[in-house]
Amino acid sequence: MKLNELRRPGGNKRAGKRVGRGIGSGKGKTSGRGTKGAGARSGNKDKVWFEGGQMPMNRRLPKRGFHNPFSVSYQIVNLRDLERLGDVTAVDAAGLREHGLIRHADRPVKLLGEGAVGRAYTIKVDKASRTAVAAIEAAGGSVEVAAQPQQARR
Repeated sequence: MKLNELRRPGGNKRAGKRVGRGIGSGKGKTSGRGTKGAGARSGNKDKVWFEGGQMPMNRRLPKRGFHNPFSVSYQIVNLRDLERLGDVTAVDAAGLREHGLIRHADRPVKLLGEGAVGRAYTIKVDKASRTAVAAIEAAGGSVEVAAQPQQARR
């Protein structure tokens, strides 16, 4: 049997309701569209946010606050989390992602100083707290902080 000869098994598809075929059909005259208005016309599609003409939700609710388009959201890694690296001592964002310490290797990472360090790590991050850097260096490791580009002020 060829692909173009395949047929649906019988009884698996119900025929569509035939509208506009007389009063006795149950869907005659206005064909289930009610009377008048945009919904009765052909080509009408309700927008997802349309609420029948009442004031829409996004206009009823008050607007508050401010979203800073220049804000940077860092993924946080604490010193206590570094124990999950196992025997690895040199690590960057990709390595942290591989060991499940962060979710996204392409987003900025900040190292914080909560917890203790047991070995010398060489870590490359986008930002680090002073206490984290001091603890890593005290253990004989080093922290390389990526240079942050200056954003243009408007």
